[in-house]
Amino acid sequence: MSQINCARKGCKDVFHAFMVKNATYEGKLEIPAIASESLIPVRLIPFSKAISGNNPDAWVHFYEDDAMFERLWQHPKKYMPILKRYKGVIAPDFSLYRDMPLVMQFWNIYRSHAIAVWLQDNDIPVIANVRWGDERSYRLCCCGVPKNATIAIGSHGCIKLLEERKHFEKGLEYVIRTLKPKMIIVYGSAPEYIFRKYKSIGIKIVQFDSEFASAHRKEVEA
Repeated sequence: MSQINCARKGCKDVFHAFMVKNATYEGKLEIPAIASESLIPVRLIPFSKAISGNNPDAWVHFYEDDAMFERLWQHPKKYMPILKRYKGVIAPDFSLYRDMPLVMQFWNIYRSHAIAVWLQDNDIPVIANVRWGDERSYRLCCCGVPKNATIAIGSHGCIKLLEERKHFEKGLEYVIRTLKPKMIIVYGSAPEYIFRKYKSIGIKIVQFDSEFASAHRKEVEA
């Protein structure tokens, strides 16, 4: 891909082929494969705050509105020095809404993986993020994600409403059956009624409160 773009004089790399020039791919749609990561976050910071933040022990996450980090895809090289200031990165969490055209869901999975492998190529530790919509996205959301390793998921906004919770639990079951993770980083709540059975089979669950929950707790304690 990169060579094709370079061979055409004056052609701009609008698809960011440079990100995947060293990538290996999985599946029929050739999703870039993210390498496993053994380091474990002790604290997280959202990308929007990481830009001006100074907490080198934190890992940067993207569990916020897509508009807050779309700029990373548009201008990735601009933000590389910023991400290098931190301990590591959880791969971008581009949205996969169930009413979103499937091709756009697949594109968002691809973009997350392309950024992740590019960061890894530049010596930044990255933990794969897994995001799913409905059954149509299950297989692809696991494609290119390391098995028997650490993965990250976001539960914030996915389990409060019963209908959302059903989709979350069903997708999570598929992900765990397919990837057999040793550890799951959960951004948002990790209630026992969902995660108990996975803990019982030896999967370590590392939970981090969402920014909303943290802010609400501070208000209550104030």
